[in-house]
Parts: sequence; C-alpha cells; structure tokens
Amino acid sequence: MFYEVVPEGKVEALTYDFDNSLLPGQIVIVPVGRRLVPGVVVKKVERPDFKTKSILKVLYSEPLPKHLMKTIGFIHEYYLAPSGQAVSLILPNGVEKKRRKTEQMFGSKQKTEQSSEMPEIRLNIAQKKALEGLQKAPGTTKLLFGVTGSGKTNIYLKMALNTLLAEKSTILLVPEIALTGQLVRVFSEIFDEKVVLIHSGQTEAERHLVFERILKSNEPLIVVGPRSALFTPLKDLGLIIIDEEHETTYYQENTPKYSAIRVASFMAKEVECPLILGSATPNIADFYIASRQSSVIELTEKAKTSAIKPEIKLIGFKDRDNFTKNKYFSNSLLEAISKNLKKKEQTLIFHNRRGSAPLTICEECGEEILCPNCFLPLTLHADKYILYCHTCGFSEDVPLCCPKCQAPGLIHKGFGTKLLESELKKIFPKARIKRFDADNKKGERLEVIYDSVRDGEVDILVGTQTLAKGLDLPKLATVGVVQADAGLSLPDYSAEERTFRLLTQVIGRVGRGHIDTAEVFIQTFRPDHPVLQFAKEEDYLGFYEYMIKKRRQAGFPPFRFLMKLEITMKTEAIVLRKVRELVLKLSKDERLMVSPPLPAFHERTDKGYTWQIIVRSSSRKALIQACDGIDQSFKIILDPPGLL
Repeated sequence: MFYEVVPEGKVEALTYDFDNSLLPGQIVIVPVGRRLVPGVVVKKVERPDFKTKSILKVLYSEPLPKHLMKTIGFIHEYYLAPSGQAVSLILPNGVEKKRRKTEQMFGSKQKTEQSSEMPEIRLNIAQKKALEGLQKAPGTTKLLFGVTGSGKTNIYLKMALNTLLAEKSTILLVPEIALTGQLVRVFSEIFDEKVVLIHSGQTEAERHLVFERILKSNEPLIVVGPRSALFTPLKDLGLIIIDEEHETTYYQENTPKYSAIRVASFMAKEVECPLILGSATPNIADFYIASRQSSVIELTEKAKTSAIKPEIKLIGFKDRDNFTKNKYFSNSLLEAISKNLKKKEQTLIFHNRRGSAPLTICEECGEEILCPNCFLPLTLHADKYILYCHTCGFSEDVPLCCPKCQAPGLIHKGFGTKLLESELKKIFPKARIKRFDADNKKGERLEVIYDSVRDGEVDILVGTQTLAKGLDLPKLATVGVVQADAGLSLPDYSAEERTFRLLTQVIGRVGRGHIDTAEVFIQTFRPDHPVLQFAKEEDYLGFYEYMIKKRRQAGFPPFRFLMKLEITMKTEAIVLRKVRELVLKLSKDERLMVSPPLPAFHERTDKGYTWQIIVRSSSRKALIQACDGIDQSFKIILDPPGLL
C-alpha cells in the first residue's frame, strides 16, 4: 500500500510504501534523503510510477484530529509555507523518543472530594448580558470588548464550564504564562486536573508527554498556553478563547510566520465552535471586521463596585517649571511618590526602554559607538559600565576614548530604566526600589517574586512593558509614565496603536478597587497629540474612529492586505539592483500598490545589507499571485504585524 506523507521540514508531501493499513493523521517515521524524520500521513494513494521508500515506523495508533490536518493545508496555502513546516508546529520536538512517564506538568492533581463536581461560576448582570450576546452573535468568531477589570475572566470560566458539560474541550491562549499567572491560576484552581498547561519553562520531554496525553485522551480537557497551545491534538474541540488578543506574541516571527488569531478563526469554522477574542484594547483591524459582522460584545462596567476612575494628568516636558527638582521626574510625580511612601502604598514608574543610556557618542567628532554586528547604537548599562546591543546581545567595555579620533570626550545621551532606578535611589534613599525588565536575572523576575511585590515588599517598581500587563497590585496607588511619546515616531503604521495600548494597560494597573487612591502622571513632549488625549480619557472608541480614518486614507489594514518582501545581500549595490528590478516588475500589476525600495529597520548586520518592499492590495489573492516567479533571494512575509 502507498501513502502520501508530509515529513517535518521545508518539504511538501512525499509518497511512501507500507505493508499495513494507516489512517490519515497518524504520526510516522520516514526517510528524507539521509535523515529519518517524523511525518504525518495525509492519505492513501495509488501505486506511483516511480520507486518509493518505505515508512519505517508508526509512532502512535491514534491519528491527529481532522481539524489539525486541515490546518496544515491552511497554513501552507494562506502563508505560502511548506507543508512540512506546518507539521512542525504540531509535532513536539523529539516526538520519536521514548519518555519516562511523569505527571508533574498535568494540572494541579490535588484531588479533593469536590474535584469531581462541576464548580459554580457566578456572573453579575453585565457579565450575564455579555455572555448572552456572545452566544447569540452571528458567525464563529466573536470579539469580547471588555474594559480592564470588567470580569472577562468570569465569562471565560463560564464558557469553559459549559463546554466541559457538553463533553468538549477548550483551548485558552494567553500571551505569556508569566504575565497572565492570575488567569492561569484561577483556571487551575477551579478545573483542577482538567487543566493542561503548556509553557516555555517545560522541557522537551515534558512537552512531548503533554502532547501524548492529549493525543490519547478521550476526556474533555482545558488546554492553557501561548500560541503553540493552539496546535494541541484535542479530539472534540468545543471552544477557543484568546485572551489579550491584541498582543503581538500571537504572531510568530520565525518560520513559518503565522497569526494565531487567523489560524484559530480557521479552526473554529472547521469544527463549528466559538472563538472568543478578548481585549480592553482590541486590534484595530479585528474590531473593524467584527463590527461589520455584528459580533462585537461590549463589557464596559467594572466588576468591582469599589473600583474608581484614576485621576490622569498630562505633564509637558517643554515646560521646565514642571521639572525643577529633577529632569526625569516632574514635581507632581515626586510629591505623589513621597505621599505613597508615608502611606505605605506603591508607585509604578514605566519607561519602555532598558539600560541607562541608549546612545554613546564622541563629543569631539560626533562618532556613534555602534554594534559591530547590527550597526545600531549600543546601550550603556551603568551598573556594570558595559555597552550592550539589545538586538543581538553583543557587549563590550565602554571605550576610554573615541575609536575614530581618539578624543577622550565620550558622552551618553537618552535614558533607560536603569538610570531611572539609580535616580530614584538618590532621591528616596530609604525606599525599597526594584527594577523589572528583560535584564533581570531569572530569580529576580516579576513572576518569581510577584507575591512579595503584591504584598507591598517593594515601594517603587521601575520597568518596561513587563509591568504594564496583567498585574493586580492591591497597594498600587500611582503610575508614572516617564516619556509617553517615545514610540509614536517609529516607522510602523501601528506605532500609534501600540502607544495607545501600552498607555491604556499601564493606566489600568490602578483604580482596581483595593484602595481609594488612583493617580496617573503621563510625561510627554507632545501633550496635545490625539493618541495621548484619547489615552487620558480612556476612550478606546474615540481612538478607534481616529485610527480607522487614518488607515482608510493611507490604505493600511483593514482596508488593504500587506506583504513585505525582504532581501539581504553582502553588498548594498547588489541589494539595490535586485529590489529596483522587483519594484519595476510588480508595478506593472494594477492591483498592487508598491512602495519604493526601503532600507529595513535593521539595515546593516554582519550578514550584509537588508532592504525591503511593502506591497499593498485590496485582494490577498493578488498578493499571492504576485509571489510567482519572485527571486528566491527574497523573503516573503504575508500580513506582517508591522513594518519594522
């Protein structure tokens, strides 16, 4: 008998022979060249007119569910990825290995007398109304637009419970387990052994055993994890929930590039189950599409009656009277910190830039100290007096003099979280100050010491977007945003959207009903900018209308589909020649809007020079057809999340 099999890797389906009968979706080991790789049986085929190799081993008698088999084809067609790369999203690393059984990663396993009983999930009036709206909304994909603190989690719990009662399984996607620990903890406590966690901290063996348990299980489960959890082999999928659907972590940057939102929408249609996208600041394009389909359900009331609206102040950097005590922190922010220290309440200082200073230059000749790999400015980390590249990880000691003119006058410009931390320690020497960003060691990360931070053992938290998401700190009274407009000028059509979202998330850390104080100080060079004004008023719908008008005029999503064509060559001359040739070729197609050749954000690296072309069209099919015959030196990225 002969079978079509998709092996893992940059390959398409190949034909093999095998003596016994196989089912579509079974996982097997096959030879590809000189290697033995796992693969998935697609279908039985007629004897081909060429010599075939044999399937060497069947790993599991249980096949992958049909919706995952269809998903392999969807990713291949929609994202132009080889089928074998789509298979690699499903099969765990080392799937061919034998593993020693362990139960430690399969939920809490702390069985109680009540664990066999289904829990009761209580909803308030607004949550009940939202749940009814989700159940009645047309289509399979529905958007739950719920303000911070409105109780989206309760709705997720109720829907997951109803799905279990119907003997079906749920997938709950979260941006990062570490940043959504509270949500994960609630699901684990309520549903106990029904919950299966998937996260980056698991070993290869643990991930394999989780996959194996799910593949062999006939009981309904709740799988919780990041975007990779979408590909778990659940037999009877009845519900998909994507929390914080706006997060960029749902887009896979490495090959095969895909959006978990789009793939989940395809899966939901295949199995005819609801897909719930939850967010307080939904992706602009998703909100537009859901609005047109009448599938936006709003949840605008805070779940806690004790929750209060924070007092939000925009403070202009240009008015130096606001900064007579310190050049980084306004007088009013410093006064609020002092007040909090006396009341034993917490302050959060947010700045989305790590290190001490992002730019080191020669005062004499103007030479910038750049990374030798990325040719981007190195960031000073003053605590170690070392220059770091936050792109590739390169580091070096700070030079004693300019490497170009040998002058000793090197200066450091700009500021990051480390500098802010050191400034605050000078101003408030007795305060317990802690910085949280990507530079923290494993034992110092927020998820590790969250309980101590929540209990008030830190007075002032300083950090990047790590602090902006999902935190519930009962003693937090004040948030200070040091420079709110830092991301507005990036060469990315979604820069304003990201800035509004970050500010909304940071503002949402206070006023959650634990204490009667909620202040936010937003420092900026551009206090009149519409994005900052909408954030101050906590007006997502106003911001949405502002952005959708700009997107319509400029021809960006959701009004056009995007494709990025990127090429890297050793010399700039070759790159320019190739991109100009491609622009001329694509411009002949009237369905396409083709940008001029553009240098990539990271234009120069140790691999050479990188340039790109942005192609827009109202027809995604036109973009795919335009890919035919393109020089294979170009990397094709369909639906890129931004233009960086």
